[in-house]
Amino acid sequence: MIGKKNIVFGFIFLAFTASLGALMVNMYEEYGAAAGEKQAAVGRLAQLKTDGFEEELEPLNAKQIAMANTDGILSMSKMSNVEFGIDYIKGGPHAHGNLESLLNIIAGFILGFVSIAVWQKQALSWGFIIGTLLHSGMMFLERVFNMAWAGKVLETGIGPVIILASLFFMGIAVAKGFKTEMVKD
Repeated sequence: MIGKKNIVFGFIFLAFTASLGALMVNMYEEYGAAAGEKQAAVGRLAQLKTDGFEEELEPLNAKQIAMANTDGILSMSKMSNVEFGIDYIKGGPHAHGNLESLLNIIAGFILGFVSIAVWQKQALSWGFIIGTLLHSGMMFLERVFNMAWAGKVLETGIGPVIILASLFFMGIAVAKGFKTEMVKD
């Protein structure tokens, strides 16, 4: 069965990309700390404004107000940076990797029911695998392991193009040769 490699690849790749969820959960500890810092700094600013920029009944000078503003701005920036780190993984290799893993599993299964030339099945099968590696695989390397070269490969857009071409030609293959029983390759 030619699609078997897609099914095996899909489950193994899904294990890797799904594991990014655990990495993101660990990042939420830093998120909680940043949220606490932001709440304290911005809360202090709100209280200072409410109190007419007085603290302990003493008016604050310009330097003290500027320092309080700076603390608030820096805490919001830190919070934004932590959120970006989580979203950078969640919206990239985690989401795309999970979806493309499932796409490989489904494509591999469907290939078992399509009666077309073996070389066409092989091309479709490898198209899904290579497209996944060049798309979400490169995202994984770039965003999780900071491998800049993977980002350059990703910027070419070749991975999504290969996946879309494989989807298109899989549609044609299914239209021409889908059977109700497994096909022997």
